[in-house]
Amino acid sequence: MLTHNHTNLTCITSLKESFAEFLDLDVGAGNASSDTIKTYLHHVKHYFLWCNQQGIFPEDATRKDLKIYRRYLIEVLQYKPSTIALKLAVIRRLYAAAVENHIVAVNPAVGIKPPKESRAPSDSINYLEEEEVEQLLNAIEDRNDVKSLRDRLLVGVMVLEGCRCIEMYGLSIKDIVRRGKDVGLTVTGKRNIRTVPLTPELATLLYRYIGARAAEGETLNPDTPLFMSLAKNNFGKRLTRRSIQKIVDKYLIATNLKHSDGRIISAHSLRHTAGTLALRHGADLRQVQDLLGHADIRTTSLYTHVGDRWENNPALNFNVKI
Repeated sequence: MLTHNHTNLTCITSLKESFAEFLDLDVGAGNASSDTIKTYLHHVKHYFLWCNQQGIFPEDATRKDLKIYRRYLIEVLQYKPSTIALKLAVIRRLYAAAVENHIVAVNPAVGIKPPKESRAPSDSINYLEEEEVEQLLNAIEDRNDVKSLRDRLLVGVMVLEGCRCIEMYGLSIKDIVRRGKDVGLTVTGKRNIRTVPLTPELATLLYRYIGARAAEGETLNPDTPLFMSLAKNNFGKRLTRRSIQKIVDKYLIATNLKHSDGRIISAHSLRHTAGTLALRHGADLRQVQDLLGHADIRTTSLYTHVGDRWENNPALNFNVKI
């Protein structure tokens, strides 16, 4: 364990302060969500705890130390490559901030790469088939009460338009966009702000939902959360990301779509569903990229490979009987 002398405590404090400044000024162009900041702090805290267990002062860590930490993540904790990649990226930025503030001379995390994925990225995409989407939506009662309308709109926008939980969480009344007869939502994604066009059915559902809230006496102003909590201890406040995930899971479980052989469907799987089905129905990559807000079209192209290996399997052309 570490013997904390005054000098080392000061250095660790300086590391934390420089990283806090980075979180405030750099992450999300200075507008990072609270969840993102919590995630960054969690990974740094985890790294500091490991350093303490190893008798390493973080400000003295070397490239070899970072490689040993990587091996610990792989062999002891058995994290997925994507999780290790995130942890290493956060630590790399921790030291980059420290270099900028002259706390350390070099960044020991530069060039420390995560292990490669052992499977194709497209293999991690789980999604619903079109008939399953209908099954999911039909499980939500089509009534005029606020809860039913809220849940139908929430799940509908996520599974048809591909919006993320964090994007749904951040929506307010002012984010409703009207362009003549067209209606959309302005959502704030990871790195951009985009307008998501709603289908006529979703637009109608949106107005039914807002109308039901007004009919119950609620005063709607521009900053009113679009998706509000109906829980007694949080009534009227913004649905949290976790609450949104629970709502989606509730209907996935009710329809037996949550778990099946070789597949687990999550709230994020609804986004994969929107991308996959859009391409299947003739949308081009650019259209789907714009809909989902992908910065790199290569991310969007992953959805094209989801069905390719089965539909375009060369073995299907063999004239061989088994």
